[in-house]
Amino acid sequence: MEEWSDEAILQRASQGDIDAFGVLYERYVGRIFNYVYYRTGSASDAEDLTARVFFRAMRHIGTYTNRGLPLSAWLYRIAHNLVANWHRDNSRRKEIPLDEAISFRTTVEHPESSLVDMEERERLLRVIRCLPEDRQQLLILKFVDHLSNAEIAQIMGKTEGAVKSLYHRTLLSLRNEYHLALSDADSE
Repeated sequence: MEEWSDEAILQRASQGDIDAFGVLYERYVGRIFNYVYYRTGSASDAEDLTARVFFRAMRHIGTYTNRGLPLSAWLYRIAHNLVANWHRDNSRRKEIPLDEAISFRTTVEHPESSLVDMEERERLLRVIRCLPEDRQQLLILKFVDHLSNAEIAQIMGKTEGAVKSLYHRTLLSLRNEYHLALSDADSE
C-alpha cells in the first residue's frame, strides 16, 4: 500500500481504513511538523499542533473533496489554520521549555563562534516571523520542505507566476529587514 498513490490511499482511508490513513500519516508527518515548527519556534508546540492536524484530517477525511490539488495542500491548510489560532491564542510572552533551552553539543567549537551563529539565526528567525503569514509560509515550503514553485502554488492556491513574484519580493524584503536588524544590533 505504501507504493500506492495518495488518491488510492485516500479513497481507502475515507472508507475507514485506518492502515491507509497511517500510510498518509507516515508520508506527511515530517513535512507538516517542520512547517508547524518553523511557524511556532517550539518543538513541543509543533508536536501538539501536528498531532491536531492529523486528528482533524482523520475526523474529516470522509468528507474530503478532491479539487484537483494534492492532499498535502489540504494538510498544509489545516496546519496553517491551527498555527494561526495558536498565534492568536498565545500571549506575547515566550516560554522556552528547559529541554530546548539547554542543549549540549557533541562537537567542540569555540564558544564565540557558536554564540555568533546562534545570534544570527535568532535575528533571522525574528525577521522572518515579522513577515506576513503568506511570506512565512512560502519560505518554509521552499527552504524547509524543498518544494518546487509548482507545488507551492498548489498548496497556497496561487499561480506559479504569483509564487515566483512573491518569492522575489519576499527575498528582497527579508534582505532589507535583516540588514536593518543588523544595523540596529550594531548601534546597541
